[in-house]
Amino acid sequence: MTDRWAQAVRHQVGMGRLLPLGGPRDGAWIAEQAAAAVLGRAAAAGVPDARLGALRITLADPEEVHEPVVPSPPSALAPGPLRVTADVTATAAEPLPTTAARLRRTLATAAAEQLGLAVTEVDLRVTDLVEPDGPAPQAPGPQPPAARQITDPQESGVAAAALSVPGVTRLTGSLGGLARAVHIEERPDETALPRRHVRVEVAVDADHRAVDVARQVRAAVRDALDDHPTVAVLITAVG
Repeated sequence: MTDRWAQAVRHQVGMGRLLPLGGPRDGAWIAEQAAAAVLGRAAAAGVPDARLGALRITLADPEEVHEPVVPSPPSALAPGPLRVTADVTATAAEPLPTTAARLRRTLATAAAEQLGLAVTEVDLRVTDLVEPDGPAPQAPGPQPPAARQITDPQESGVAAAALSVPGVTRLTGSLGGLARAVHIEERPDETALPRRHVRVEVAVDADHRAVDVARQVRAAVRDALDDHPTVAVLITAVG
């Protein structure tokens, strides 16, 4: 295994779960690592008396999921309510229940308004108490690998359509370890006839709601191809 391939595998593992954005009709997912970075920044800005440690996002109830309208990325979670769990280091500047309540509201609001995650539960565990010393600096999260150069005309059309959407900053190549931003394949549809399906990976800026950008990317890519294939979008970085 080459160093480049090993690095790609490590990054894919580091992405964490692929979380559903919006609902089953949205055809959009986001890497857990990217979502956690957004929530961490929101917590640091909104609740400076608390510092997030390990943060995970998973399904709140694996039995309460819905089949997405398009094929999902490999190993992605099906759309359904989500739960955020996090370790917290807090100060005694205010009662812990008050700090925890503020942090829950901040995380839930950021998940909905900045990303479009259907978070219904936020579970916090205070692991340490420290003296107030101002907000901790937020280190930038790991960046996904840039997509390789696209030479296929069909894939180039998909890439151009995705990059034309406001909020998309670049294409990325995280899933599969091949640095491919655009994946086009044929799948049987409900009539057992083959229909093309496209998956595109992008990074978006923090000034646009992630799920809204993903919806626009889906529409742009679908309309850019004559056969109007099904489209899934994976967001691998925000900001």
